Amino acid sequence: MDLKDRFRGYLPVALDLETGGFDAVRNPLLELACSFFRFEAESLSVTTTHAWSVDPFKGSTIDPASLKFTGIDLRDRQPPAVAEKDALSAFFKLVRAEMKAQGCHRAIMVAHNAAFDAGFLNAACSRQDVKRNPFHPFTTIDTAALGAVAYGHTVLRVICARADMRFENDQAHRAAYDVERTAQLFSRIVNSWPLDTTSWSTESPDA
Repeated sequence: MDLKDRFRGYLPVALDLETGGFDAVRNPLLELACSFFRFEAESLSVTTTHAWSVDPFKGSTIDPASLKFTGIDLRDRQPPAVAEKDALSAFFKLVRAEMKAQGCHRAIMVAHNAAFDAGFLNAACSRQDVKRNPFHPFTTIDTAALGAVAYGHTVLRVICARADMRFENDQAHRAAYDVERTAQLFSRIVNSWPLDTTSWSTESPDA
């Protein structure tokens, strides 16, 4: 079994966004990061992580409380910030290349509180008139929900502690760090749930 078979032809991509607030229409993306996976010897592992700092789009509003929470300094961006459309283009290019390499027909978002990230990503695509979003339009994999099932909690920091994974509070709420923790957590949960396909019917619905 390879990655595409393990996830029904979908490419799981861990995603984390840091934003200038909670309103996907008015508040901008400030950071975007993703991690990719491989599935070998019945084990999922994280391969690479990529991150972008994003310039606030023109006319956006930033809630000062969000900057205090994340620790993002708009005067000192690392890596240097790029336009939102350029960040999306670079991100989707990597996703499509990984889909091709893994033989997958579509990507599926893996994120902590995935509805939040999906909402902001979709709003950014609409704002920048991006027509070819490689992600499934409504299906996501939410590690907050998985954490509630596997470890009895929904907060990433607490789930990681219960999963015996390191979590550095001083690095949290930055996209590159959070996406790696999310990806590692997803791998841990998947690997603790081996599939027994011997009893599965060979016929399955098309839905």
